[in-house]
Parts: sequence; C-alpha cells; structure tokens
Amino acid sequence: MRKVLLVLVALSLFLVAGGMQKNMKNYRAVPMQKAQILQKGQGKMFCKVCGMTLPMFYKTNHAAKVNGKVHQYCSIHCMIEEAVKNGGDPVDPQVVDNTTLKFMDATKAYYVVGSKKPGTMSMVSKYAFGTKSAAQAFAKKFGGKIMRYAKLEKMVKKNLKKEMAGIHKKQAKMAKMGKKIYNKKCKVTKKRFDNPALAKVYIKKQNLCGNIKGKQFQAVALYLSGR
Repeated sequence: MRKVLLVLVALSLFLVAGGMQKNMKNYRAVPMQKAQILQKGQGKMFCKVCGMTLPMFYKTNHAAKVNGKVHQYCSIHCMIEEAVKNGGDPVDPQVVDNTTLKFMDATKAYYVVGSKKPGTMSMVSKYAFGTKSAAQAFAKKFGGKIMRYAKLEKMVKKNLKKEMAGIHKKQAKMAKMGKKIYNKKCKVTKKRFDNPALAKVYIKKQNLCGNIKGKQFQAVALYLSGR
C-alpha cells in the first residue's frame, strides 16, 4: 500500500511539473478567438517584421501606424525596429494590457521589465498593464521593474543594434533548418519574400508544405525570406 501511495504521489508531481512547464512555455499565448487583431490583409495573423504568429505571443503584442495603416507586432522590439528603419518613432503605439487582453495606448501603460516570464525578441521580458497596481502585483509575483513607455522606448532603441545582431544570428540558423524542411516537405517554388509574414501567407495559400505548423512553419518562412 505504501509503495502504491508513493508511486501515485510521484506521478502527480510529475504531471503538475509537466503542466507548469507547459504553461511557462505558452505563457505569452492566448486562444485564437481571444486575440485582438488590429491589422488587416491576408497576413494579419503574423508580425509585420519577424513573421511570428501573433496569438502565440499575444501578451507582448504591440501595434502602431505605418503610412496611415495599422501594423501589429509580436513585441515592442519589432515595433521599434520597423520605426527606426523608417527613420522615425512608432506612431500611435498601442500595447496589449495583460489584465484585460485588449489593446491600449502604450504611453499610458505600466510596463514590468525584466520579470521571470519569457521575453519576446529579447532576453529581457516586457509586459504591460493598464494600472500601476496590476503592474505592481505582477512584479511582486514574478520580479521586474516598473517602467513607463517613454523610458522603455529609449532603452529598446539603445539595445536595438545588439539585440538585432543576436536575433538575426538565430534566424539564420533557423533558416538553415527551414531549407532542409522545405527540400523534404514542400513543393518547389522560385518565389522569395521581403519578410517571413508574406512567406507564411504564400505557404498557406498555395498549400506549399502540407500541414506544416509551429517552428517548422516559421523556419521555412525564414528560409523563403532570405534570413
């Protein structure tokens, strides 16, 4: 009887640990129907810069206007990267409030920077809240420093070049894997794309690689966009 109880306890701890690990992995994700997608077009489900699927990183999503149209991003990093490439600052920046899961004015948000939760396109995590009390509660539980948008924007710009170098290195490695997957699973195409989001639209629309998804989908998109 004692042995049976010990086995059951060990099994329950294993399942709990597994559940915790799964939740940590998917912390930034929300179900598709809960994600607020502000941008339009065939590639609306993907980050305009890196091509990552927006609901999978929804809790760090940002949005801004580019030439009068709303672009949505997986992170503040991608939003500022596009703005800098265009020679300016993000216009009308918005961010997902982690309390309501709705977009809000980023300049009015309270960010928790450097918590134990995973970062998106950066080693340093950045989660936004509509109230200071909500940000304080999150920081108390998971660590991190409370920061307003203006200061955070300067910090991201300062570290942008260094972080972009690291990201591009990882993307290049993933693109090599994407080439192997493409050669093994996909129909041949001569098409190449300016960014992974456009590549993903084409892959899905043409059913280029069958039921490919997740990291393999991202890898092939990076390969087809020359990363």
